[in-house]
Amino acid sequence: MSTSVDDIESLYASEHRRLQRIAARKVGPAQAADVVQDVFTALWSRAREQIAWTPAYLARATQFTAISHFRAEHRRRRFLAGITEEQYAAPVIQPDQIVTAREELARLDAALTALPERTRQVFLLNRCHHCSYDEIAAALGLSYSTVEREIAKALLACRSGVR
Repeated sequence: MSTSVDDIESLYASEHRRLQRIAARKVGPAQAADVVQDVFTALWSRAREQIAWTPAYLARATQFTAISHFRAEHRRRRFLAGITEEQYAAPVIQPDQIVTAREELARLDAALTALPERTRQVFLLNRCHHCSYDEIAAALGLSYSTVEREIAKALLACRSGVR
């Protein structure tokens, strides 16, 4: 068989059904196509090495890849089987945690309200509206370093306000 990158497509067209049957014996028909795709992806990455890809080489590569897929699927199933119902459920939030969170949120809101208008505007543009420093600087007519300083001031105020 040829080893040029251009011939991989014709190689795939001629061999993929046979290789899928080989893979299906190990991992089942649902994942056989993925196994063959992984084999050809690996071949594509080695296309410059000028390896002679015979049908026997492809069959063996498919078997090894199928075994790897089978083992990974087995590990995944074993892991999922070990998860308890409590691990699936969202943790129950206690009333005292709700009260604490509301108090922290009120303190944060007070800290943001106490900020100078420009600092608050820069901070909210960055954190709530996901604007970059460059975008904020251009929109407000500020320098990049001024935006950095305003964000730093707002972060310090928020940190001290929450504590």
